[in-house]
Amino acid sequence: MLEEDAELAEAIPRDQRQQASAECLARALAVPAGRWRAPQAALAGEGVGLLVLRGLLIRRVGVDGRFGAELLGAGDLLRPWQGEDEGPTLAVTTGWQVVEPARLAVLDGRFAQRVGRYPQAIGCLVGRAMARSRNLAVNMAIVHQARVDVRLHMLLWHLAARWGRVRADGVNLPLRLTHNVLADLAAARRPTVTSALSELARQELVQAREDGWLLRGQPPGELLELVQVSATLTDALGAPAAPAEEGV
Repeated sequence: MLEEDAELAEAIPRDQRQQASAECLARALAVPAGRWRAPQAALAGEGVGLLVLRGLLIRRVGVDGRFGAELLGAGDLLRPWQGEDEGPTLAVTTGWQVVEPARLAVLDGRFAQRVGRYPQAIGCLVGRAMARSRNLAVNMAIVHQARVDVRLHMLLWHLAARWGRVRADGVNLPLRLTHNVLADLAAARRPTVTSALSELARQELVQAREDGWLLRGQPPGELLELVQVSATLTDALGAPAAPAEEGV
């Protein structure tokens, strides 16, 4: 795991890394692009969950025919089986879609026992869960913006904070996100998303590229405020409970 995840390795004191690298082993799970159903019986139990090493996944949640979505990538922790035995109070539809072929580490019970010797690594993994919680809070605030073009502009810059690469002509967001995927992420209809992207392109704020998106100018000021408020509230109150995850 420490060879696969440099941040996790750096969390452990240097004089313990070699031993930790030999002990903190985990099975790898390759998931091709397309719809995904987590193998719950093999993964549920006392373990930590699944850690994304590579690739992109989307978790879609629908209520009464309307969907929201969460984009997940390297470093995110998943527990797709969590909450399956709870009786739902709403008719919720959930599903997983692998956008780019993914490689996941299975942090099962045996891994949990081994990594327990290294509290710094545990703290790092908890930090990943906290970061996912903050991202969800920002996403919720973004989709409450009235205009879809504003939502998309903020959403793309929010994703660029994690995956973007600065270039001479702007910030490159190397994610191949279709209009359908962006519609779920922005809680909008696909035709509306297409029109909003055309407007952003007309203003020379966003340009579609073969490898993703090019963002020009500066991030929306409102987005910076949302991120700051989300971090402050999460630190003060603790991470909000993550929504129950289900395989489909």
